[in-house]
Amino acid sequence: MDLQKQPEPRTAEPRTAEPRTAEPRTAELRASDADRDRVADLLREALAEGRLTPDEHAERVEGVLSAKTVGELEVFVRDLPAGQQPYPPYRPYQPHAARGEGRGHAPAPHHPAPGAIPLDPDDNVVAVFSSAARRGRWRAGRRVHVYAIFGSVEIDLSEAIFEYQQVVIKAISVFGSVEIRVPENVSLRGSGAGVLGNFEVRALDSGEPDAPVVYVDGLAILGNVDAKPRRGKLIEDILDRVSHKTDKGLRKHLDR
Repeated sequence: MDLQKQPEPRTAEPRTAEPRTAEPRTAELRASDADRDRVADLLREALAEGRLTPDEHAERVEGVLSAKTVGELEVFVRDLPAGQQPYPPYRPYQPHAARGEGRGHAPAPHHPAPGAIPLDPDDNVVAVFSSAARRGRWRAGRRVHVYAIFGSVEIDLSEAIFEYQQVVIKAISVFGSVEIRVPENVSLRGSGAGVLGNFEVRALDSGEPDAPVVYVDGLAILGNVDAKPRRGKLIEDILDRVSHKTDKGLRKHLDR
């Protein structure tokens, strides 16, 4: 009897995978307004830490405003610590008043960042056998020199406009008195000396990471220099005051 040949099993033909639409790489994605805002925040922090000069910061912010893709934004933070990641991690936007809440915040340094403060003063306040004051709505420069010689000087930053994150006040008192007052949500640091006089700075740490830092130094010879917070006085929106110029340009871009 002839044996019937069993049909050989047919090998299933491999199915051809359907072509997939290639997803764009992160660097090629179109940048959103939130992306630009995050990079601008990183640049602002780099400026405050002294990693960027004011001119470098302004140049990069201008580039951020005109960037079209995420990859173009990366270029501006690539040489910064936060830019070592492929792309800065997303941080949900929070109202300015709450930005410091829920995030670790290191105390302000005891000395300004190198290169952040010019050698020449932006403002001189002098009282010789007289009195002088800076109070109310006035713009605090990066460096203010104060001289009280047989006179008195009052520097009140309670309602001042901070255009810079770091401010240095150099106070010299000779048979005179210098009184410095800051809002209680501003960090205050001091390093000075008294020669038969009193030089006192009551250190203060703000709970907000974008808060200005006021550094007071100098000398009191048979005189008095006193710097402390003015209780009950607050800067309502620190971010807007510290980065007034940067945010103004950013808002113009977002309003287009």
